[in-house]
Amino acid sequence: MAQGAKAEVGALSIRNADKVYDPEGVNVHAVMDFSMEIKAGDFFAIVGPSGCGKTTLLNAIAGFDDLTGGEIRLDGEVIAAPGVAPFPDSERIVVFQHGALFPWKTVIDNIAYGPITQNTMNKKEAHAQAKQLLSKIGLLGCEHRYPGEISSGMRRRVEIVRAMICDPKLLLLDEPFRAMDALTKSVMHEHLLKLYDDQPKTIFFITHDLEESIYLADKVIVMTSRPGTVKVVVDVDLPRPRDFRMLATDHFIELKQQAIDAVHEEARKAFEAGERELA
Repeated sequence: MAQGAKAEVGALSIRNADKVYDPEGVNVHAVMDFSMEIKAGDFFAIVGPSGCGKTTLLNAIAGFDDLTGGEIRLDGEVIAAPGVAPFPDSERIVVFQHGALFPWKTVIDNIAYGPITQNTMNKKEAHAQAKQLLSKIGLLGCEHRYPGEISSGMRRRVEIVRAMICDPKLLLLDEPFRAMDALTKSVMHEHLLKLYDDQPKTIFFITHDLEESIYLADKVIVMTSRPGTVKVVVDVDLPRPRDFRMLATDHFIELKQQAIDAVHEEARKAFEAGERELA
């Protein structure tokens, strides 16, 4: 694939997805009739109030959980539906909020672990590719350090390139920058955008940060309070490549306000529902 070309695989179709936890007991309806279509190579962000079903959807897409109704397809293949046993695989890789690097392995061995164990590269090839990726995110020279010897922001960059080196069809990011300070988060955005511009992947990105969602994504899906479904789709028509100067443009502020208005209304509903439950 030419540099910067859109991915040819990774089209994600979610049709009338439904998820009820403990249907015979507490009967929590987490997601209801959720539908969206993501083209191969698109960057989608999902925002919404706590408990709206964002992580439920990610778990179904990743193969960690099943659906009560509807279906999810990746490039036409059903990966989640009632009666389909959850099956994680290397085509769908998750980067979690709290990270999962092996503390006993060096940075380069953490990155190379996936392709070596999957027999897609030998050690020499995997290390060479790992160094290329590390250079793109400003970490060449840190490859022989251990995770405990680098900062949290550096570890998160390593986790993202560890996922990218496996060449997944779909990259799922579960609030990967949530606990970071503003400066570190800005650096992370810069490096993620560079990786995406160099090698576009279909990305499903969960966040509570509306500015982050508009800045990074092609589309932002605002979910309703529980049971979660699509409330608003914000089409982000900002040109790529992007940089921090866009954050001050009138159009960026206008797009951000669309998302703020939608999320605020749903957050209020969620708060009121919580107050009633506690009453």
